[in-house]
Amino acid sequence: MSDTSGDPPIEGGIAANRVERLTKTIRDQSFPNLKPRDSATLILIDRTESVPKVLLGRRHERHRFMPGKFVFPGGRIEPADREMATLSALHDRHVARLTTKVRHPSAAKAAGFALAAIRETYEETGLMLGRPSASPIATPPGPWEAFAKAGIVPDLSAMHFIARAITPPKRPRRFDSRFFAADIAAIGHRADGFVGPDKELVELVWLPITEARRLDMPGITAIALEELQDRMASGMSYDHPAPLYRMLHKRFVREVL
Repeated sequence: MSDTSGDPPIEGGIAANRVERLTKTIRDQSFPNLKPRDSATLILIDRTESVPKVLLGRRHERHRFMPGKFVFPGGRIEPADREMATLSALHDRHVARLTTKVRHPSAAKAAGFALAAIRETYEETGLMLGRPSASPIATPPGPWEAFAKAGIVPDLSAMHFIARAITPPKRPRRFDSRFFAADIAAIGHRADGFVGPDKELVELVWLPITEARRLDMPGITAIALEELQDRMASGMSYDHPAPLYRMLHKRFVREVL
């Protein structure tokens, strides 16, 4: 499927290659069909050296879902994510793309996706994205209270929406995932004790994208890294397209949002 958008598309052959590779990763589709759950994930980028690196974590071997795979921090959207205060909003272009092809679109829903990626990153890695606040902030109960305790407020202007992907039908778990990226300069606080042998992620690695793609990871994770490379080549331009990967007639397609 070719890209059709006012934004500059990636080369058609590259897009076709990505959807073909994703299609080849399709596994058993004999399960009862489920509605995909909204989720969000975050790719952190370290550009302090000449070659940029990204952060991935290895999931515990005892996990029923993707055991031992390298993934980005992320997880399901929670209702409280829309209630968290922010220092600044997402860029309008990201809001427009995040509210395309969704039910009941709103800027608050778009912000909730980005905030979920920030919260999940903290819960899985101890890395808290945001900026210090001179005054106390009100937070919804739960994990967001740690941000108030640390005096950190999320800054959504640091977040870039990279891609969206929906798990194929009739899989045991289905997600409608939004992939975000942010520079490590957006990290406002770091805490220990979130990664280890008894945690969801047993280790974290910082690797150049070309090396990271050699790790044992889900197909969509590798594709998201390639989409990130494209955006980085554009200077992280807000005009760069963000694709949606989904299955149509038993094959993946790539649509520009």
